Amino acid sequence: MTRTITVATAQPYDVTIGAGLVQPAVDALPTTATRVLIVHSAPLRQTADILRARVEATGRTPVLAEVPDAENGKTAEVAAFLWQVLGKSDFTRSDVVVGLGGGAVTDLAGFVAATWLRGVGVIQMPTTVLAMVDAAVGGKTGINTTEGKNLVGAFHEPLAVWCDMDMLATLPAHDRVAGLAEVVKGGFIADQVILDLVEEHAEALRAEKLSDAALSVLEELIARKVQVKADVVVADLKESFQREILNYGHTFGHAIEYTERYQWRHGAAVSVGMVFAAELAQLAGRLDEASVDRHRAILSSLGLPITYTGDKWDALSTAMRRDKKTRGDLLRFVVLQGIGHPVRLEGPDPTLLLGAYDAVSR
Repeated sequence: MTRTITVATAQPYDVTIGAGLVQPAVDALPTTATRVLIVHSAPLRQTADILRARVEATGRTPVLAEVPDAENGKTAEVAAFLWQVLGKSDFTRSDVVVGLGGGAVTDLAGFVAATWLRGVGVIQMPTTVLAMVDAAVGGKTGINTTEGKNLVGAFHEPLAVWCDMDMLATLPAHDRVAGLAEVVKGGFIADQVILDLVEEHAEALRAEKLSDAALSVLEELIARKVQVKADVVVADLKESFQREILNYGHTFGHAIEYTERYQWRHGAAVSVGMVFAAELAQLAGRLDEASVDRHRAILSSLGLPITYTGDKWDALSTAMRRDKKTRGDLLRFVVLQGIGHPVRLEGPDPTLLLGAYDAVSR
């Protein structure tokens, strides 16, 4: 069954979720596009070749651009390489960029599309759970710098997003589980049915090979998380207020990623970040102990980490001050006033931050 979720912003687009979507995605390419840049990482070379052949069969000119895998591809140097490819291939404003890959590739492809000729169309074909439920949806694009993650970027909505469940068939279990951290985040901030489904099916969802039943549950979870993000994005496209709730767990999580030089998977870091935020909320009198315990139980049931090393507070504190939500020297966190009710906590007392850090330290 194919599901379609419309992100009803000023320039609406559809997120299509189902199996066997490569050909429908090609069939839906804009009629004005004569050139298609397919940005992909090395592990997806074979899939990119299939996509290239199908694009070529439509009479268009496909151009493949292979980029480094994961966060290593989200650099100014790689973006400059892609700009060079676009220039040498005579890409015009009527042509399109396709991001085929995980969250790093879709972030990169979106950023390059946003900046080439001040904006060309981008179509996202995410191949991981993380990219399907988060990076490919919502129009946030970006690259990393030596100072932090996603500090350079642009808001640039895609023309369409195609979430092909077939792409997940060979996804390693640890990558699938890391992506589920973002799904769980959607449960904590908005849709509690997500939490119920994960609690009921955690063992099947973390299995090395998914059963048909587990794949069906995963598709339901992906659709629900996409709907959460679509609802938030429609209300606040450019993260002026409400969209910040999508950063639940990310302030501390991004700090872990930066401190670990991006050797931690994003989902693993955000998992610890959500527990940190829950502990901080409890210390600030916003969240009860049972809800904090539920964070730990759900995330650990998926095999996600819920603790971090206890001797890196100075590095983490410095990294958090580079967070996009920070205003001047004022740290700002998304916390829960109760499950499903995210709020902002501004300038928490340093003793609360240290207390939350101590609670997640090992």
